[in-house]
Amino acid sequence: MKTTAVTVTDLRRSVIAVPPLARNADLSLNAQANAALLRHLEQGGVRSVMYGGNANFYNVAVSEYARIVDFLAEQAGPDTWVLPSAGPDYGKLMDQAAILKSRSFPTAMLLPMSFPFTDAGLADGIRRFSDAIARPVVVYIKASDYIAPSTLGRLVEEGRIAAVKYAVVRHDPAVDPYLSALLKAVDPRLMVSGIGERPAIVHCREFGLQSFTSGSVCVAPRGSMQLLRLLQEGRLPEAERVRAAYMPLEDCRDAISPIRVLHDAVTLAGVADMGPMLPLLTGLTDAERERVAPVARALLARDRDVLAA
Repeated sequence: MKTTAVTVTDLRRSVIAVPPLARNADLSLNAQANAALLRHLEQGGVRSVMYGGNANFYNVAVSEYARIVDFLAEQAGPDTWVLPSAGPDYGKLMDQAAILKSRSFPTAMLLPMSFPFTDAGLADGIRRFSDAIARPVVVYIKASDYIAPSTLGRLVEEGRIAAVKYAVVRHDPAVDPYLSALLKAVDPRLMVSGIGERPAIVHCREFGLQSFTSGSVCVAPRGSMQLLRLLQEGRLPEAERVRAAYMPLEDCRDAISPIRVLHDAVTLAGVADMGPMLPLLTGLTDAERERVAPVARALLARDRDVLAA
């Protein structure tokens, strides 16, 4: 596992995969399936892997947190950046910080809080978490006005922020006054588009973001990495053509559930058996699986074509 401090080069070098976490029937960690998914990502060129919402870290018990993060660190290749998440509530955040402090992860992401919090209280929590793990952290922005631009700017100036995952869904991602305001306070090189392939091109073209997170990369890593390189090289028409292959699965995720569809899509595509979902989530219904299965398999087949080419 890569343990050196996170730089803007790290943020640009790879799509940041956001994979699900495989479980056995008894909900214990499925080591074989999780290792298989990680190898699939690495073989496709991915070198940044974030375990957050898609891995259902919201519901991971503190009692199994150390075992999970240690396993992920052990399985990662020597140049793969593993980014665990923590929180979202303050108590869980600090319990997990005590575990992370003694590990070599270069950073960790704070899962977004939905209620209750204030801007000043959120900033205080970020500072305390950063102090507790003795390294800068990743802030996950999933709702508009989640944190004031000036507050985030101060945290960056204090050296507490390694990156920002921006995942506010807009009807038109090109029209986003909150993102525009954040980018006036924060270096765009620290801001990562956080909603997969769908808005990645707009976030690059209109706002200057240079990388993105993805769930669908877990099915098709080579195409997603290809998309990133095309964006960075300014080859936008080619990027649009690559992105189009991901839209059927992204459409399923948006229509049903981003987390649940991705979890089962990895299984249905034949990458690895993710097993059941950790409560309080459930897997897809039979009808939903019938809709997702051919889409997931087609995306993986397309990715194998990229390899053959």
